[in-house]
Amino acid sequence: MLGILDTAEALQTALDEGLDLVEVAPNERPPVCRIMDYGKFKYEQKKKQQKNSKGHQVQLKEIRLRPKIGDHDIEFKMKQARQFLKEHDKVKLNVLFRGRENAHHDRGREILNSMIEALDDVAKVEKPPGMEGHRSMSAVLSPR
Repeated sequence: MLGILDTAEALQTALDEGLDLVEVAPNERPPVCRIMDYGKFKYEQKKKQQKNSKGHQVQLKEIRLRPKIGDHDIEFKMKQARQFLKEHDKVKLNVLFRGRENAHHDRGREILNSMIEALDDVAKVEKPPGMEGHRSMSAVLSPR
């Protein structure tokens, strides 16, 4: 490692080695400089900052249901929703009505309310069950 050099010597050494003379502590007396690859130094700083600031991007996961869905299917969908919520994603429960099923909005609301009740320990209701258009009913849950 190099010892203390005057500015001219340090600059010449850096140029000879194909590196940069970088001032790392400008407020010190005397200012502290290092001979290093400045581009690599900036890249590593940027990577370190991204690593520290990177968190989980919250996504909206959709689970589609039908009014005639079976009990086992509801349990399976509930398990999926629970997994999404544990991963800190929001879940949109969607009940789709087709044809004559449109007359059974009460069954769709019943399914949504039962799922919300079952997921109450890991989720809170962000948007309560309600109709979206005339063919679907939805509710949005977010993680606790």
